[in-house]
Amino acid sequence: MVDITHKTNTLRIAKAQAIVKVSKSETIEAIKKGIVPKGDVFAMSKAAGLLGVKKTPDLLPDCHPLPIEYTGIDYTIEGLEITVLVTVKTIYKTGVEVEAMHGASVVALNMYDMLKPIDKGVEIHHIKLLEKKGGKSDYKDKFRRDLQAAVIVCSDTISEGKKEDKAGKAIIAKLETCEVGILDYTIIPDEIEVIQEKAKQYQEQGVDLIIYTGGTGLSKRDVTPDALKPLLDRTIPGIEEAIRKYGQDRMPYAMLSRSIAGTIKNTLVLALPGSTNGAKESMEAIFPEVLHVFRILKGARHD
Repeated sequence: MVDITHKTNTLRIAKAQAIVKVSKSETIEAIKKGIVPKGDVFAMSKAAGLLGVKKTPDLLPDCHPLPIEYTGIDYTIEGLEITVLVTVKTIYKTGVEVEAMHGASVVALNMYDMLKPIDKGVEIHHIKLLEKKGGKSDYKDKFRRDLQAAVIVCSDTISEGKKEDKAGKAIIAKLETCEVGILDYTIIPDEIEVIQEKAKQYQEQGVDLIIYTGGTGLSKRDVTPDALKPLLDRTIPGIEEAIRKYGQDRMPYAMLSRSIAGTIKNTLVLALPGSTNGAKESMEAIFPEVLHVFRILKGARHD
């Protein structure tokens, strides 16, 4: 199966349909009156559809088992056609489109099975997805595309040339996928004055997003949050919580990170862990959704 461990849980909704067409009006009347020999067509087919939704990953090998938190099955009758509408909801890392379509197909097939003794002309048509919601694809096109970022690596060893930077480059790679321009990328030592100077410099230049990586731990030289906090007009605890929650779900030491997020005027400032995995996971946790902040700070321009 596809690896979805990097994704975050969001509300996922899918709606699918199937159309069951009978060949005579007497069949519709028998369904309405509940006199079909095999029983209540709508009730039994709904039960079959519920099982179909739940059993989807048992039958389709690439579908992930996931918690189905709601399934609704509704019917509408128009002439000789019965439209089956299946709605599936979950809060999970992947969508429920296939589950909804599978449920609709099972409902329709069960109706066919129950109706065939009284109608040899039953047909199943138009099994298709009608709607899907949830996941990053719902939001990525709503963000501004004129944003500029500066990435600052805070590390004594990297600034001295004793170690190669990978965390900063991982941050840049994620920003590029989010269509954020990279105005500058620099490496500095773990010095409070230098960290503060960079924040002031980029903010005065009008940089939209300043991302620091490194110096968020608990050693004596980890001073990035201490340097930045006095400069911030406001902190954004929700961003910090999202970063740590995402990390903690993947390794038990993420709770020790002192990642911070806040604003200096209209500039968003982030301080992320210095490890490559920590930086990557922090970016995955909040991007691209965090870019919504610029619709508030700078307006909703899309070009």
